[in-house]
Amino acid sequence: MPNDTAPLRHPAPSNADLAGHQHTPVLPLSDTVLDEIAAQLAVGATVIGIGESTRFSRETFGVRDQLFRRLVRDHGFRALAVQDSAGAAAALDAYVGGGGGGGGGGGSVASALDGAWRPWRTEEMATALEWIRAFNRDHADDPVRIFGVKPAQAAPADYDAVLAHVRASAPERLAQLAAHLDPIRTAHQIDEHVQRARGVHPGRPFAEHARDALALVESLPDAGAGADDVVARMRLIVQFHEHSVAGRGSYAGDAEVSADIVGDFQHATGLRTVYWDGIAHTSATETVLGLAPERGPQTTAGTLLRQRYGTQYVSAAIGFHHGDLGVAVLPDPGADLVDAKLGATDLPAHWLDLRHDDVRGQWDGPAKARVISGVYTPDRDAAEHLAVASLADAFDVLIHIREVTPVRRLP
Repeated sequence: MPNDTAPLRHPAPSNADLAGHQHTPVLPLSDTVLDEIAAQLAVGATVIGIGESTRFSRETFGVRDQLFRRLVRDHGFRALAVQDSAGAAAALDAYVGGGGGGGGGGGSVASALDGAWRPWRTEEMATALEWIRAFNRDHADDPVRIFGVKPAQAAPADYDAVLAHVRASAPERLAQLAAHLDPIRTAHQIDEHVQRARGVHPGRPFAEHARDALALVESLPDAGAGADDVVARMRLIVQFHEHSVAGRGSYAGDAEVSADIVGDFQHATGLRTVYWDGIAHTSATETVLGLAPERGPQTTAGTLLRQRYGTQYVSAAIGFHHGDLGVAVLPDPGADLVDAKLGATDLPAHWLDLRHDDVRGQWDGPAKARVISGVYTPDRDAAEHLAVASLADAFDVLIHIREVTPVRRLP
């Protein structure tokens, strides 16, 4: 069923879905439709990129989560790549028991998510992890693995270690060091470019603070035991801020790094893999971001995965028409966006498989799709999109949800 246009029912969540967290959303897609979408995605696929047009919607996340569960349960997928650092994802993998044994790591799901990228720290993600953990308990010899698409990055513990070392070895320099580190560690809660967009940024670029902090640490005489480790941690902090969106001055990500990590992990393990990210990353072709059109077409991780895997890389996009995302209430999309055309049916949700010739013929061509990031403001709604030269080359499957509501943040 490549184009589901029948009215869709709202299934009640199962007991398994409700285990641990009692907040599984009621989705605007039936179990039957979700089964069919997952089956179509899985055909011939080694890596499936499932991208959302926003990270703030429980419905878009919920559909992606439910598709992932079916890909694992019914089609043998056993790896989940997430946009996060290797260390943060390793904590998630340990919690779900991806390393083997089936029991999973100790502690709570909230503690496992404590070091994760802020958009993952939601009740919806916690529910997804608990499902994976339960699956791994029942499949200890064939578990789901979780890994990050970014290299190791600085974490709050690195700031603590640097401060503790200077407190012990050069207490007279502690205040100077803290003046650099205290403001910039906030980027682990709210990205620096988002702070600027919201008008809460303290002013000086965080990368400059980080470089000055590194110079201070390197200048300390007779630093004593652990000095090399502290300098290494401080350099990791510098890299974190220099490579951030604000530090690079660009929304373009490290597509080559992410694609290599996904491909190399999949090749090394042989595991069929699902890749969760935004549609600007999972698109199988170059994209032009409406917030930075002057940069022109940008290579995505999905572009490189399509080059590496051919049609064994499948790209699915989950978008929406309007709704409350918590950060803002979104109006109807502009008439030039594919979301407006997809929403013209007034159905709760529907989907298209653009690999079918008749569907491709109707929908293919240059297109713009809504993308709502952390810097969204209603006054520039028209710029919150990405553009592709061919909708069908960028995305094999489109899933459209008419109205969305916000995810629930963990405390």
